[in-house]
Amino acid sequence: MAKKILVVDDEWKILQVVSAYLKQAGFDVVTARDGQAALDVFRHEKPDLVILDLMLPGLDGLDVCRMIRRESSVPIIMLTARAEEVDRLIGLELGADDYVVKPFSPREVVARVKAVLRRASGDAPPPEILRVGDIVIDLARHTVEVAGRPVDLTPTEFQLLAAMARYPGRAFTRLQLLEQVQGSAYEGYERTIDAHIKNLRAKIEPDPKHPRYITTVYGVGYKLEGAPDAK
Repeated sequence: MAKKILVVDDEWKILQVVSAYLKQAGFDVVTARDGQAALDVFRHEKPDLVILDLMLPGLDGLDVCRMIRRESSVPIIMLTARAEEVDRLIGLELGADDYVVKPFSPREVVARVKAVLRRASGDAPPPEILRVGDIVIDLARHTVEVAGRPVDLTPTEFQLLAAMARYPGRAFTRLQLLEQVQGSAYEGYERTIDAHIKNLRAKIEPDPKHPRYITTVYGVGYKLEGAPDAK
């Protein structure tokens, strides 16, 4: 069954072009041109992924992202203008999985959609359980527990945590982490890792301001502390 993609943009030409490329790639597509319509379509159609423009009439893209995240962990890719870096980072902190900068190639959007859906489906990792201290990651079921407490992560957050958990104690650069979660590292995108790390810390750390699990390696990047529990 084809995956359903919701494309939200107030520019009709962008909707037409992106929709055409997605349909050619085998996806079902539904669209909306403002924030409230996006929420209505999302709730009615239950898409597998949302492509969301930041600049929308009425409710803007950040508001829509925030409201969707209250209801669902569906993957979200933001469409942004190059001048909106702060808003892009805010969107990632709200739980968006990726972003594409305008002007963009429709082929790049399709490639990003496929990559994010692969992460969301958990196709890449083999069925196994990773344990680092009191963090338990079930790659087959796509679940995470911290000290026995279930933690709900977005697909990108899950893959980021799993990537570090495979090599506990190893320091990763931002580009290395970007490569792990996206399959390729787009120049200029590595700082988005900071936003995802901030989200992860908010969800798994007892005190996000003084992290004990995901620590910063100054001048390098990040690492997951601890060693896997013996089974």
